[in-house]
Amino acid sequence: MNYWLIKSEPFKYSWDQFVNDKETFWDGVRNYQARNNLRAMKKGDLAFWYHSNEGMEIVGIAKVTKESYQDPTTDDTAWLVVNFKPVKKLKKPVSLATVKADIRLEKMALVKAQRLSVQPVTPEEWEIILELAETKL
Repeated sequence: MNYWLIKSEPFKYSWDQFVNDKETFWDGVRNYQARNNLRAMKKGDLAFWYHSNEGMEIVGIAKVTKESYQDPTTDDTAWLVVNFKPVKKLKKPVSLATVKADIRLEKMALVKAQRLSVQPVTPEEWEIILELAETKL
């Protein structure tokens, strides 16, 4: 299994709306590196849900339910979407400041490539974030 982090601005699409919808496709990605990360996702992979701009914190865990396919919001075949469903809300959200302050996470993409909307997370980083969130799967 691979781990990821996906970013959403809560005023556009929040964790609570995602839970309400029960499943969604991740669209609007217009960065080639983020697109390549979507392409690499496999059914069953897990992703942290990060509220960007507002809140700036990891708030939940989502699961890939359908692997990449053509983004239905554009005719441009360069862009893809992946389907996700909510798995669990974190007991304690993990802020960007907390991630940056933890020396164990200094190489995490969230620290190094902050603007990237779809990022890989290593298994070690995944476990550290769960620890900081006081959350078990």
